[in-house]
Amino acid sequence: MLRLLTCAEIRAAEDRAVEHGGSLWSLMQRAGAACAGYVRQRYPRHRVIVLAGPGNNGGDALVAARLLARTHKVFVYEMAPSAPSKERLLAAQGWKRERRPLTALKRDDFFMLKDDRTPGVVLDGLFGAGLSRRLEGQARELVVNCNASGAPVVAIDVPSGVQGDTGLVNGEAIRARATLTFGWKKPAHVLQPAATFCGDVRVFDIGMLLSFADQPACENAPELWYDQLPWPRPFAHKHQRGRLGVVTGPMAATGAARLSAAAGLRVGAGLVTLMCPPDALSVVAGSVRALMTKGFDDPRHLASLVANMQAVVLGPAAGATAATRESVIAVAAAGPSLVLDADALSVFAGEAKALKDALGVDTASANHVLTPHAGEFERLFPGLAEKCSSKIEAAREAARLAGATVVFKGADTVIAHPYGRAAVNIHATPFLATAGTGDVLAGMIGGFLAQGVDMFEAACAAVWMHGDAGLRAGPGMTAEDLDHALKQSIAALYKASGPGTE
Repeated sequence: MLRLLTCAEIRAAEDRAVEHGGSLWSLMQRAGAACAGYVRQRYPRHRVIVLAGPGNNGGDALVAARLLARTHKVFVYEMAPSAPSKERLLAAQGWKRERRPLTALKRDDFFMLKDDRTPGVVLDGLFGAGLSRRLEGQARELVVNCNASGAPVVAIDVPSGVQGDTGLVNGEAIRARATLTFGWKKPAHVLQPAATFCGDVRVFDIGMLLSFADQPACENAPELWYDQLPWPRPFAHKHQRGRLGVVTGPMAATGAARLSAAAGLRVGAGLVTLMCPPDALSVVAGSVRALMTKGFDDPRHLASLVANMQAVVLGPAAGATAATRESVIAVAAAGPSLVLDADALSVFAGEAKALKDALGVDTASANHVLTPHAGEFERLFPGLAEKCSSKIEAAREAARLAGATVVFKGADTVIAHPYGRAAVNIHATPFLATAGTGDVLAGMIGGFLAQGVDMFEAACAAVWMHGDAGLRAGPGMTAEDLDHALKQSIAALYKASGPGTE
């Protein structure tokens, strides 16, 4: 159920169900029944306005309308198709056999739904996930009036006006209270801005069967990486749990690196060392306890310090300087897995190929992670996000170009592997949009890499747990609050695994 299927993959799943003895009509009946059941349970005393579009999405809506009419007062507005599918035609005939009228909606009908004496709900079946154009004319007017009324809306598949594969909203779109989809979620259910329009997304199994060769994207969740979490064994000691290095910036910019280092230690790295330029060493040494510190004079010296480390984090407040670029190249040549964030990405602006060469990703042991936010992504891969059909595809292509796992951060963080695996994380809070939280994430990824977790799973686990810690810390949180909240998140996951308790 974590898979995110494109419209083409959903059609293939429908075709496979038909090949195995089902029918598109039976799928439509089940979809409509699921919608009717949800509305009946959630809005038992409401009037229902059903918006039935010209395609099969409208057919789902008409099936739901027929079933809801047994218990609710139902008004159907139909945008009649010029060339309906067989299933869409059967759905319309089923409604008409009930001898119920198709209502010509007026603008005021929507606003009456907010009347306390006659509360109502809208079931949106105008257009499904395959829509790629702006809504115009009557369809646009319906959507504008529906949104302006403030009445709750339940959308079928995706809210009308939302593009299912891309997560884009081109012009007007329904703002739904809930969205009901079938089989699996689509990219629009997790990618912004569409996800905001979807509201609460519910998935119903209606009997479709997977049928595709390529590995689809997934929604990030513990099921993807839980079995790789490196819980310590009974006789473990710190040297077995991995060594992580975090490179600081100059004296005035060590806070970011300290956040990263503390996070790496929190997720289980056995030894974490802050590596500092000479002017920063005294500042850092007096402000840390469980962390080790070492000074370095130049990139070559830095490379010698990381020789026995499994992973290194570079970039948080490092400075967008030639020295930072040289440090990336030198440390990569020394062999540890790298987490590159912030300035360590910006110093390779427009030079993804040079970064790939520096990382040595053609070697079998390469296991690196890049963590750009949107601005850093654009600097490193200029124009790529604009060229790609969705954020998922942009992250996939960036990972291929860099030869590393890419964590394309945001409200809909996408984690992509160079070979095409991708996951979208929405388990988070907007309160994470504050200084230092990205540094914490980089350190968490580094901590998992140091313990031997593969780069994709390390990134997915860190992103989810980072979001979970943010949810636990709650409104008003700062980056420093994540440490205690992260401890709670780890304890909950450990308890679920069975080997121990909180």
